[in-house]
Amino acid sequence: MTKNSTIPTEQLTIVADIYLYFDGLFELDDIDSDTLFASSYLRGLISLVATEFGDESQAISADLIDGVTEKIILAKTELAPQDYAIVNNFWLAMQKNITFK
Repeated sequence: MTKNSTIPTEQLTIVADIYLYFDGLFELDDIDSDTLFASSYLRGLISLVATEFGDESQAISADLIDGVTEKIILAKTELAPQDYAIVNNFWLAMQKNITFK
């Protein structure tokens, strides 16, 4: 991940990689509140779904991705439209750097 990037530049292959990426966002000087909100919200959803498949050392699977995507769709009713768009767009951008083992 570059210093000013909010989207990872390295491939994410296990759940722990995602958590490390999220943790790294808080170290950036110029991170915006929308990114912090989206990453925190997604971390909670990923944690929830990941427990169904294993622990944080598990490989990221299509089932895990689908489960998080389903949770995001369900969250549409609890999030303001703008917040839903922020979370969903962040998730879609992150998926470009996820590699299945």
